[in-house]
Amino acid sequence: MLYYKEYLLSPEAEWVVFIHGAGGSSAVWFKQLKDFRKHFNLLLIDLRGHGKSSEVVTDKDYKNYSFELIAKDIIEVLDHLQTPKAHFIGVSLGTLIIRQLGDMITLRIHSMILVGAITHFNLKSRFWVGLGSIFKNILPYMWLYRLFAFVIMPSKNHAESRNVFVKEAQKLCQREFLRWYRLTSQLTGLFRKFETNISIPTLFVMGEQDHMFLDPIKLMVKNMQDVALLIVRECGHVVNIEQAGIFNDEVIKYLLGLNTARITVS
Repeated sequence: MLYYKEYLLSPEAEWVVFIHGAGGSSAVWFKQLKDFRKHFNLLLIDLRGHGKSSEVVTDKDYKNYSFELIAKDIIEVLDHLQTPKAHFIGVSLGTLIIRQLGDMITLRIHSMILVGAITHFNLKSRFWVGLGSIFKNILPYMWLYRLFAFVIMPSKNHAESRNVFVKEAQKLCQREFLRWYRLTSQLTGLFRKFETNISIPTLFVMGEQDHMFLDPIKLMVKNMQDVALLIVRECGHVVNIEQAGIFNDEVIKYLLGLNTARITVS
């Protein structure tokens, strides 16, 4: 079973489940714990092969992963803990995993908070993913990971986010990196899911400087119901680290029932 950590407020409090992205770990939520613990019970999970879940695959030697398999890992934890209906917060690739969960356990999800969401590959994204596919079996994985981190988060004010993700990615191994990288071949199907309405209130939280992924989301949310978009100024891909104060205030406000405007800039 995946490694998890609970922070309990009270039996009556609602639950928030945090899902990190590829190469990260539950440590990427370190700036959320203090504020969110005042209002919610929290569940932080390390995905397979990441953080303290690095030994999860020893029983089965999977060559390839799927988003359904990764979602089932999370559901196993929820079932084990008998976690009630919860809000799910994910960052980067974690947003795709939450969208997969949205199809599999719709009735167990109060809302989806999708931070730095990946819903479409533009020409630039496809170029870098293709380049990674060519070199992933040749170069040490950390060379590629550092390159991708800099491509996605290039500015000086993105440095803290880059450093956190690179530090956590060093806990992976080459084989595990390749398993997760191969998930990029499955993204087209998940992108289509984002284009269809789902009966779960959804808040996208994007940095104004998220040059790879913001524009497609701006277009997408205009035609969707129960969907809000928060755009944070002077911020890149990982809003919960770069602008933690704004992120915490706005997301907690949203979760407590104060809906954000369809497109808001803070």
